[in-house]
Order: sequence, then C-alpha cells, then structure tokens
Amino acid sequence: MKKQPEFQYGGQAVIEGVMMRGRDYLAVAVRKSNGEIVIKKDPVGTITKKHPWLKWPFIRGVVSLCESFGIGMRALMFSADQFMEGEEETKLSSWETSLMVLVALVMSVLLFVVLPLLGRMLVNHFIPKQDYFWGNLVESVLRMLILVAYIAGVSIMKDIRRVFAYHGAEHKVINTFEAKEDLTVENARKHTTFHPRCGTSFLLFVVIISAVFFSFLKYDTILMRFVTRILLLPVVAGVSYEVLKFTGKHQNFFLWRWLSEPGFWLQKLTTREPDDEQLEVAINSLVAVLREEAPVIVGGKVYAAEKVEIETVTT
Repeated sequence: MKKQPEFQYGGQAVIEGVMMRGRDYLAVAVRKSNGEIVIKKDPVGTITKKHPWLKWPFIRGVVSLCESFGIGMRALMFSADQFMEGEEETKLSSWETSLMVLVALVMSVLLFVVLPLLGRMLVNHFIPKQDYFWGNLVESVLRMLILVAYIAGVSIMKDIRRVFAYHGAEHKVINTFEAKEDLTVENARKHTTFHPRCGTSFLLFVVIISAVFFSFLKYDTILMRFVTRILLLPVVAGVSYEVLKFTGKHQNFFLWRWLSEPGFWLQKLTTREPDDEQLEVAINSLVAVLREEAPVIVGGKVYAAEKVEIETVTT
C-alpha cells in the first residue's frame, strides 16, 4: 500500500466471527459448524452524510458510538443466527432482542453509575461533608475496579474466551493491514493482539475522563449526582472518542503511546491469542470490505468491487 488510507478500518468480534467496517461497507464473517465461512456484506448508512455538522469534533464521537452500537448489535444477531442455524426454536425474536438490549443498558447504569455512587455514600461517613475531592476520587476508583472485575469475571466463561480470541484476531488483521502487508494468516500471526483504537481502551478513557469531569461537580444529594452523571455521559463519550482517535493516530510520539499503555493492559483481559482458523475468518471479513471500497491496495494486491450480499467460503 503506497499511502496509508485516511479512513481507519476497524471491527468487532462476534459469535464465532468478526465484523469489519470500512468507509461505505461492512462485512460480518462467521465460521459455521461445518467449517464454512459465511460472509454478509451491507452498506454502512450514517446520518453524518446527510448532516455533515455531525462530523464536528466531540459531536462525532457520540454519533459514532450510537451508530456503532446499532451496527454491532445487528452483526451480533447475524452471527448468533448462523451459530444456531437448525435450531429455530432457540433464535431470538425482535422483542427478545430489544428486551436483551434494554436489560444490558439498565445493568450498565446500575454497575457503572449507581453502584459507585452507593459506595461513595458509604465513604462519605468517614470524610468531611464538604470534601468533594475524596468522594469523587472514591467514586472513580470504584468505577474502575468494577469495570476490571466485570471484564475479568466474564472472561472466565468458555464462550466469552472464544469471542475474546476473535477479538484478538480482529486486532491482528487490522495491524497487518496498517503495516501494509499482504493479508495472510502467516503475516497476521506475528502481529500483536493489542490495538490503540480498541473499544476496550475507549471504555478506560471514559472512566478516566469522567473522573476529571465529575471532580468539578459539587452536589450533596445522590439524585443530583446520578442525574448529572447521566447528562454528562455524551460529553464524556465525545471527549474520550477524540482522545482515543488522537492517541491512536500518533503512536510514534512517546507521550501519546504512553497514554495508550493502560488501554493495552486492559486489553490483556479482552483479547486472547487466536488460532489460524480464527485469523482466517477475520481476514475474510476485512477482504470482503476492501472489495467494496474502490480500489484499495494492500501488499501489492488490489481489492475492488465484488458486490455480493451473502457469500460462502469453503475452507
């Protein structure tokens, strides 16, 4: 590849597969129980094309987060359908999917907003009433500990470890692409499972930046603290997105690389070393996207326009 593309390709691990996203298209590649890799490609619809002002810094992060959540859920549902093919009675209906999303959002608020606030209330009995610094610090530390404990807890599950291995495969393939190398299993195998633009690093930045923002808030009632945390969440997400994007783009400078290190530490929990079959799935997903972009050159090979909604690769 003669020139590093301005667009930053990325993806997400799903059930027995990987979703990759490009400028205008995304692809989900899933390995079925018979060994076949099923690939589904769709155009990426974004509201920023209709409203360019939504691409402005700090605003674009919130928009990207919302759109990525929707895209990620659809990719996850597709992979689940492929994984459970032949077991129609176990597939989730639309209302079951909506309920699952709602429960996940409620649990996130309870774990990362309500629980740290309750922990802060307990500590408030041991510090001066108007000493907001220590109260905010305890709340932030609790939020960080809950995040790490939650990730460590779910990583014990066998199925989640499989997803984390596909997460590692996604990173290795993106690192191969950004190193301007041929997209082969052999090349991808030698790269790291860590990546500075990972969503795990984004979560860590959210926790750290929220600690800074919340330190300026001085409310005595738990209700006002809860409301302000919820209202400031889009602001925190927008700033975190810009920090993640900036540090990911300037890894050659030691200071920004140093800021990315805590995210790499946390990625040790959310990624696993993938096997060659998992790398193959991730490669197929990215190649499917590159074939829709016009044209993309990687390692001397040109990828361009093979428009297929769903295809099957036999390996």
